Amino acid sequence: MFENVKEENVVEQTLGTSKSDVVEVSGELSPTTSIDIDDTPINYLNPNLFDDIKVINKDELDIEKSNENKDQELDELYASTFGDISEHTLIQGRVVGMNDRDVLIDIGFKSEGIIDRSEFDKNDLPKIGDQVEVYLEFIEDAGGNTILSKEKADFMKRWRALKEAFDSEKIIKGKIIRRIKGGLIVDLGVVQAFLPGSQVDVRPIQDFDLYLEKEIELRIVKFNEARKNIVVSHKIILEDSLKEQREALFKELEIGSIMEGRVKNITDFGVFVDLGGIDGLLHITDLSWGRVNHPSEIINLNDKITVKIIEYDQERKRVSLGLKQLTPHPWEDVETKFPIGNIVKGRVVSLTNYGCFIELEPGIEGLIHHSEISWTKHIKNPSEVYSMGDEVDAKVLSIDSDERKISLGVKQLIPDPWDKIEEKYMVGTVHEVKIKNLTQFGAFAELEDDIDGLIHVSDMSWTKIIRHPKEIVEKGQKLEVRILEVSRENRRISLGYRQVTDDPWPELVDYFESGKEVSGEIIRILDKGIITLLENDVEGIIPFGKMSKKDRRNLAGQYEIGANLSGIVMKVSPEDKKVILFKEELAGTIKRTSANDEVKQYLKNQNTGSGEKLELPQELINLASQVEEEVSEKSSEDTESNNEEEN
Repeated sequence: MFENVKEENVVEQTLGTSKSDVVEVSGELSPTTSIDIDDTPINYLNPNLFDDIKVINKDELDIEKSNENKDQELDELYASTFGDISEHTLIQGRVVGMNDRDVLIDIGFKSEGIIDRSEFDKNDLPKIGDQVEVYLEFIEDAGGNTILSKEKADFMKRWRALKEAFDSEKIIKGKIIRRIKGGLIVDLGVVQAFLPGSQVDVRPIQDFDLYLEKEIELRIVKFNEARKNIVVSHKIILEDSLKEQREALFKELEIGSIMEGRVKNITDFGVFVDLGGIDGLLHITDLSWGRVNHPSEIINLNDKITVKIIEYDQERKRVSLGLKQLTPHPWEDVETKFPIGNIVKGRVVSLTNYGCFIELEPGIEGLIHHSEISWTKHIKNPSEVYSMGDEVDAKVLSIDSDERKISLGVKQLIPDPWDKIEEKYMVGTVHEVKIKNLTQFGAFAELEDDIDGLIHVSDMSWTKIIRHPKEIVEKGQKLEVRILEVSRENRRISLGYRQVTDDPWPELVDYFESGKEVSGEIIRILDKGIITLLENDVEGIIPFGKMSKKDRRNLAGQYEIGANLSGIVMKVSPEDKKVILFKEELAGTIKRTSANDEVKQYLKNQNTGSGEKLELPQELINLASQVEEEVSEKSSEDTESNNEEEN
């Protein structure tokens, strides 16, 4: 079309061109040049206008179209010689050449493909002209070569065959080549598969090495196309073969029937027994009438045993077996075998916080309560005395056949030392003891092996108020004590340390006579008074008079612990181990010219003998009572503080 347009333009230019007159210009006549143009119009209706254009008729057009069709057929014929070739597919090829390194394969492409010669079996090399199926990796590599693979072709052919076997659940054969964690690797011919250890046999395998290099029948149970992973099983084939046998055996089962079987597997909770196609569970509680910690204590793997059918579920295909049910129950004649009062021997099979269980024979156990272990020791836990597996002698205390309980005792094997304790340790006698332990309320002292007595804090000193035993005694110290009380029923002995010496208070009452002025070292300053240590380890109390708390604090601040302070004896209290004193400076705002003189005069006017009770003013008595209460409270606080420090 573009050629025709070009030709028309040429025609138009030709027709539009006319002859022009050439005018000779004389340089003499004029310096300019003039051109005449023919303005004659073109006649487009002139029949001779297109005489110079080539004209093609219909026959010539048909010939040209025929030639174009022939060219297209040749192109298609040429393209068909290459076939349908694409990468990563299996194709057929013909061996056209071979050298020491490569094998040339004609796959119908413009160039031959190359396969490494090592991919062929040395004993089965192809010959020139042989047809082989190959895998096309690359149509052209960087060097322009077509790369083929024989190994990948074999893998894909085998993979397709295994896929068909998986879909049809067909049984195949494979050779076990090596062992790995969790199972075995099987060679299926070019392709390898995984055989889990649990899928080798219907019973657990102890030694997988026995299967190496052996060929066995398998069935593919898992086929992963994406990951090229295959899992096979030999167990599923065996189970299928045992299915009919299992169905027939279930129809013959009866509760109570006796059967023989082989131990197939041992677990923590029981034993699985192969009854010939059916697996039954022999629970650990049905192994023996006695206590069994683990089934392996009684049964070994692959043992042949006789069991009793105690229950079965045909729908769920479960069978419960019993071994102990083959023998009589041991409790049937327990009272005859273990009469009350007899001494028996057993083995410790369990320890609890309340006692230990002794196995007398399989299925019969007795309990030794922790209170029945010793006459004298306080056993908190039997593990302090016994360990698992210890052989123990004990005495039968009681039997309850209905509850299947036997009570045993160990301490009953020896006489009770407390039976003659009152005769051996009579009240009032003095004995040497050893301090074993200190507590807040007193000290435990050992009189003899496993016989202890308690020295209460109140029985440690005649004159001092003891807040903790460590103020007087220490652990391991030996000293003499007096027996104060013996209780065989409660198994308690009360001891006194101060009772070894005479009571000094009758003499102290005479010594600290009323009105006497005494002095001592300040040992405590309280809110309501001051405590001093007088002679003979006696404490004196000087109470504050009636005054505000602020005045008391100010007054107490004038004195220091350790300083010496004097006062007048007002009252002696042996029960409280105290001497009440009076001091004018601490008496407050009492309107007297001389408080000391008045107290002395008051006491002097009392016509009483030494040690007799005086009728003191109520005001002074109230003050003394308040101080005593404060001292008592302070003593309790100090005791608690000491306990916290010890803890």
